[in-house]
Parts: sequence; structure tokens; C-alpha cells
Amino acid sequence: MKKGVLLVNLGSPESPTPKDVKPYLDEFLMDKYVIDVPYLLRALLVRGIILRKRPENSAEAYAKIWTDEGSPLIVFSKRMHQKVKNLVEAPVALAMRYGTMTIEKGLQELKDQGVTDVMLLALYPQYAMASTTTIWALADELVASKFPEMKLTKVPAFYNKPDYIQAQANSIKKHLEGFDYDHLLFSYHGIPKRHIRKTDVTKSHCKINGTCCDIASPAHEFCYRHQCFETTKQVVKLLGIPEGKYSQTFQSRLAGDKWLTPYTDVEINKMPEKGITKLAVVTPAFVADCLETLEEIAMRAKEEFEEHGGKEFLAIPCMNDEDEWCEVVANWIKEFEK
Repeated sequence: MKKGVLLVNLGSPESPTPKDVKPYLDEFLMDKYVIDVPYLLRALLVRGIILRKRPENSAEAYAKIWTDEGSPLIVFSKRMHQKVKNLVEAPVALAMRYGTMTIEKGLQELKDQGVTDVMLLALYPQYAMASTTTIWALADELVASKFPEMKLTKVPAFYNKPDYIQAQANSIKKHLEGFDYDHLLFSYHGIPKRHIRKTDVTKSHCKINGTCCDIASPAHEFCYRHQCFETTKQVVKLLGIPEGKYSQTFQSRLAGDKWLTPYTDVEINKMPEKGITKLAVVTPAFVADCLETLEEIAMRAKEEFEEHGGKEFLAIPCMNDEDEWCEVVANWIKEFEK
């Protein structure tokens, strides 16, 4: 069997226009792993309500971060992909869960190179239904229907792998140099609380009560909340940041549902009155900068922080195509090649 690798990230619209943003959002929000309600209700919610106004608003946000090369997420992912390819022998393809860079195209690219054993790496450090599960599920469907000669080897969430933690810590340390911060905020993408309970393999452990994430359980293998806390804990330990000088929040939520708390925007806006006027924010749920890191945090959160009395705001970039991060991924691939 010839081995190959498929790297998969979220995806992006083709352009920052409502015309291209709308079909992208439709594909994304109609995913049953993202909005996990019955199809007819999901269609009513997405196509009857959300897609009436959100494409225009999202297009405006995308336009703020768009580069001459295109979507930052795609640009950084392609750069990282090229660096990783140069470090390994196995064929490596890049795909996106949504948009035109499909997983099917990625698998076909590997098939054309004779690959039959595929290492599937979802580029999300922490496991979640709306990210990891949907990639795995679609890849399984495609292999069963169109690539039956292929075998998938799915890489588990790497939130606590020592080499990932070291690379993340080193990246943060590098960007913090020269910035005398009062507080370091770890902001993770939010998910509905029901997703935590749905992925609880024990069906009883995840209470989201402030203590369950600290009690050892098989549920932690698929618990996004626990994995976020664990990433923060391990990175903070390596950086030597004392208690009280860091915290963790969750960003990006839809109204009308109970999402993981505390909320990033709410907490950031309260910080200046607590004496935190120099704030650094890192987003370890992402490995490549995207709308949520560049527009929501580096622009919108910064503006609101300053409006509430904040003086200095540093949005720490994702690892993107940093050499150490690319080498970490390459080393995982080399282990797979053995």
C-alpha cells in the first residue's frame, strides 16, 4: 500500500462578495454536524432566516481581511502545505471541508499518485463535531462511494501532543516579545453546549459544571471543552505564566442557543475596568489565521477593548506556516510513513 496524506481545514468563499459568500455559508450551515437539528428545521433556520442578511454582513467582514492572494485561511494553508511537502517523501494533498477545494478533489489527487493508505489530518487541535467529525464523516462517505481501494487513518485531536504544545508555546512567546502585557487571553471558538453532551462517549460524564473537565474520563477523548482547557494549561505551564495573568474564553456564537462560556467579547469588554489595559489574545483553536482571528479578534475585539478604556491590544497570529509548526506536522507524517 502506498501512503499519502490529506490535510483538511475549514474552507473559504471564493471572494468577499455576497454572491460567493452565500453558497459557502449555505454549505457550511446546512451541515448536520454544524447545526445539528432535523433537516427541515435546519433549512428553515438557515435558508429562511440566516441567509437573508448574513451573506452581506459576512462579505463585509471578509472584505476587511482579504489579501491580494485571496482568503488568508487558504493562503496560509497553502504555504504550510508546500513547506510540509518539502519535508517529507509521501504525497501530501490539501483540501477544505467547504468551498471548491473539496475533500473529494484531495483524495483524487492522492489516488492519481497511486496512494491507497491515507493519513487524514483535520487541522483542528481540539476535537469537535462541527470541525473534526464532519471531516471524518465526509471522508468516510467518499471512500465508501468513490475510493473503495483507499484506507483512511484518522489522526486524533492533537491538543495535548508535546510537540504541538511546544510549537504553540514558542509561537506565543515570540510574538509576546517586547509587549508588556497585563493579561493573556486564550480565546477558543465556541460551540453549543449540547455538542459536548452529544460527543460524551460515557453519556454521563460531561456536566459542564466546572469540575468534570478535571476528572479523568474516557469522555475527554472527544470533549472539546476539556481539550481547550488542557491546551491552555500545558501552554501556560511551558511559558511560566502565573495564575491571574491569563484566562480562557469562547468566541463566535449564534443567538438563541446555550454556548460554551465565558464569552470572549463580554470578558474583553470588562477587562479595562479591572485594570487590564494591555491585553494579548491568542486563538489556539485555529492553526491558520481566518475570519474569526483576523476580523473578530484583531479588528472588532481590539476596537471594543479600546472603546471600553483599553490602551494596548495584541492579537497573536496563529502558527500559520511557521517553520516549527510545519516540522511538527512533517514529523507526524514521517511516523506514519514508517
